[in-house]
Amino acid sequence: MLQGKKILIGITGSIAAYKTILLIRQFIKANAEVKVVITPAAKEFVSPLVLAVLSKNKVVTTLAENDEWENHVMLGRWADVMIIAPLSCNTLAKMAVGICDNMLLATYLSATCPIVIAPAMDEDMWKHATTQRNLQSLKKDGVHIITVNKGELASGLIGEGRMAEPEAIYFYVVENFLRATIFHKKNILITAGGTHEALDPVRFLGNYSTGKMGFAIAEEMYLQGANVTIIAGQVQVATPYKGIKILAVKTADEMYDAVVKEFKHTDIAIMAAAVADYKPKQTAKEKIKKKENELTLQLIKNKDILAYLGSIKKKHQLLIGFALETQQEKLNALNKLKSKNADAIVLNSLKQKGAGFGLNTNKITILNKDGNTKDYSLKSKDAVAKDIVSFIRNIV
Repeated sequence: MLQGKKILIGITGSIAAYKTILLIRQFIKANAEVKVVITPAAKEFVSPLVLAVLSKNKVVTTLAENDEWENHVMLGRWADVMIIAPLSCNTLAKMAVGICDNMLLATYLSATCPIVIAPAMDEDMWKHATTQRNLQSLKKDGVHIITVNKGELASGLIGEGRMAEPEAIYFYVVENFLRATIFHKKNILITAGGTHEALDPVRFLGNYSTGKMGFAIAEEMYLQGANVTIIAGQVQVATPYKGIKILAVKTADEMYDAVVKEFKHTDIAIMAAAVADYKPKQTAKEKIKKKENELTLQLIKNKDILAYLGSIKKKHQLLIGFALETQQEKLNALNKLKSKNADAIVLNSLKQKGAGFGLNTNKITILNKDGNTKDYSLKSKDAVAKDIVSFIRNIV
């Protein structure tokens, strides 16, 4: 996901340094290149050997070692973003006034990339007027601050001062500094999850959709620079990206209204939700009691969201539908493609092992209006999302 991105992580003397090991691991798992620079005090809390093994790079600790000079200027220019986590009260104070007495501070003062800090200290130190003044000074200098959490501190007290969790730091950095620009300024509308059609106050008609596929596509589109809105039915997933707009709905009618309203401002619409085709003709006001051996329900058709969008879409708008089939899969998907006036249909079959609702994997075939069909192998839904976004990129 972060192939080619260069992350410079600075570590200062704080017990929270052990958390940074997890932060490094997250960036490495995302295929970013990571280098680490630490203060002399940080070595008391985390092993340079551990950091070197995890980052796959030599850990920089001093300006010179064994008659070899470490080029802090080039290190500061190398990175796409520099993260100092944890940032101790001491190093914070030095940064605020420009003191340069170790390799990390020299690198900070030489850096030309965005700087992100995640402070960690005891509550009294955090709330001290000097600390807050130093933070404001860095903020004016353009440093990005991830504020502390409240919880158990090294002193044994409970209060503010805990370093933000590694996952929160990771997603903050990715979201604010490492997104691509492929779909920059493109407005993407994605539906996800299933709908619930009420039978009575306690029962509904629904399906097994969890929203995993729709959310995976939304996140991939967002990472490629798009403005993303998810209209989410009943889902069992969430997204860590705060910039993704989520509109929650329950029924097919609610989803129809929300989609039609948002579609006016949409460049690409991806209809991944499992919307109920039918709903009860009448919804009982009270719980339906068990009486007879059989119960007959009258169902009526819901509005066809994909077909309506296909009838009103403009030349600049791209419409992608989904088809989940159990028989004559490609024929049914092709018919859906034509009848709904979509630009492409993403087909997945419940007959394929590892594909379908609730799973972390999927196997798809994409059919487009030009008559081309492409089959993809079984993959994680995150990987499938990349395939779908790549396909869209090629036809936009």
